[in-house]
Amino acid sequence: MKKVQPPIMIFFDGSCSVCASESRHYKSKDLHGQLLLVDISEEGFEPERYGKTMDDFMAQMHVLDQQGQFFLGVNAFPAIWQALPGRFFAFFAMFLMLPGVHIVAQLAYVLFARYRKKLFPVKDKCDSGTCRINHL
Repeated sequence: MKKVQPPIMIFFDGSCSVCASESRHYKSKDLHGQLLLVDISEEGFEPERYGKTMDDFMAQMHVLDQQGQFFLGVNAFPAIWQALPGRFFAFFAMFLMLPGVHIVAQLAYVLFARYRKKLFPVKDKCDSGTCRINHL
């Protein structure tokens, strides 16, 4: 895997409760401001700006680094982990890239990405009169 050049942009589906929660978790560990979260489910998101379609972004997570490299799907996780401080994340980034582990992780990620909305339906929060996930 290529070395990521932070700061990085993490494109995530905020309408997916697991995706939003995981993105919040990473942002809470971001002590040096290396992560910029971009919710692709927000009105006004323009995928064309990045040379992609909305279907591209919805199919799998995207991470974009400062050199213009995209890290897609399961490869987005080690890219994120490289940008976070500490050996804990660096270890998991290396572990995930091991050949057997990486293949299993890719398969699991493809299944998760395809069925995430059915597996983890969003519960509407309508307290304010606007029904949307309050993810960040």
